[in-house]
Amino acid sequence: ILVGEMRDKETVDIALKVESRRSSKESAAAALERVRSQQEHLSKRRTELKSQLEDSTGPMTEEGGLLEEQLEERLNVENELSAARRAMEEVDSQLRETSQLRTDQEQVVIAAREALDGARLVVREIQVRAETVAEQLQETGFDVDVLMDELDDEATVEAWEEAAEKLERRIQRLGAINLAAIDEFKEQSERKEYLDSQFADLTEALETLENAIRKIDRETRTRFKETFDAANVGLGRLFPRLYGGGHAYLELDGDDLLNSGVTVMARPPGKRISTIHLLSGGEKALTAVALIFSIFELNPAPFCLLDEVDAPLDDANVGRFSEIVKEMAQRVQFVLITHNKTTMESMHQLTGVTMNEPGVSRLVAVDIDEAVQLAAM
Repeated sequence: ILVGEMRDKETVDIALKVESRRSSKESAAAALERVRSQQEHLSKRRTELKSQLEDSTGPMTEEGGLLEEQLEERLNVENELSAARRAMEEVDSQLRETSQLRTDQEQVVIAAREALDGARLVVREIQVRAETVAEQLQETGFDVDVLMDELDDEATVEAWEEAAEKLERRIQRLGAINLAAIDEFKEQSERKEYLDSQFADLTEALETLENAIRKIDRETRTRFKETFDAANVGLGRLFPRLYGGGHAYLELDGDDLLNSGVTVMARPPGKRISTIHLLSGGEKALTAVALIFSIFELNPAPFCLLDEVDAPLDDANVGRFSEIVKEMAQRVQFVLITHNKTTMESMHQLTGVTMNEPGVSRLVAVDIDEAVQLAAM
C-alpha cells in the first residue's frame, strides 16, 4: 500500500511538470503568433513601400535608408521567429518525453493495482476457505485444537490432499446418489416378475406351437408319402393303358418329403426311360393325363374340365384315352372341350357353337343316346 501511495505521489508530480510544460508551450505559441502578426504587418508594409517606390521617384536615399531599417527589422523579426520556433520544438520534445514518462508510470501503477487486487482475491479466497473449513468442523462436532494435538507428526498437507483426491475420485465413480432408487428397484422388480411370467407363457405357447408344427409335419409327411405312393401306383397302372405299353413312375428329388420336388419319369413303348420334359407334345399330354387320372382316383372331384387334351394325340391314343374317360365317368363328371370326332363319339351329351349366319352364333345341344334312338327308328 505504501508503494502504491509513493507511486501516486510521483504521478502527481509528473502531472504538475507536464502542466507547467504545457503552459510554457502555450506562452511560446502566443509569442510566435505575435511575431507572425508583425511579420504580416511588415510584409504589408513592404508591399506598400514597393508600391510607393514604383509610383514615385522621390528621395531615394531616405527611402533606401528606411528600407534598410525595415530589412534590418525584418531580419531581427525572423531571428526572433527562429528562436521562438526552436524554443517551441524544445518544449514539444520535453512534452513528449514527459507524456511518455507519465504513460510508463501509469502502466507501473496499473500493474501494481492489479497485483494488489490479485493479492486481495487470494486473501479473500483463503478467508472463505478457512470459514468453510471452520463451518464443516463445527458441523462434525470436532475441535480444531484436539485434532491438531492428535494429528500424526509425519502427516503432511500433500499426503492429505492426495488422500482427499483419491477419495473424491472414488465418490465420483459412484455417481450421483439416487434417493428414489429403492422405489425404482421395487417397480422394476415387479415389472421383471410380470415380464418373466409373460416370457414363461410365450415359451409355453412356443413349445405348444412347435409341437403342433412337428405333429403337422409328421402327419403331412405321412399323408404325402401315402398319396405319393398311391399316385405312383396309379400312374404305373394307367400309363401302359394310355400308351398301349411302356412304363412310368414318380421320383423324389430329395430326402426331405416336405421340400423335395417330384419328377415324372416315363418310358413310352420302344424308347428309353426319361423325364417328361424330354418327351414330345403328344407323349407329354398322355403322361400328364395318366398322372391327373391317377390323382383323381385317390380323391375324385365332383367334375373335371379338360381343354383339348386330345389335340396332339393320334386316333389310337384317342381311343385309349376315351375308354379311360368312360371308365372314370362313373365317379367323376367330365367336361371336355375337343374337336376330335372319336372323343365326341364317346360322350353322352354334346354342346356346340355354330354360325348359320355371318356374325350370328348359336348353341346346339345333342343327347347322344336320344340321337342314336332317333337314328334307329
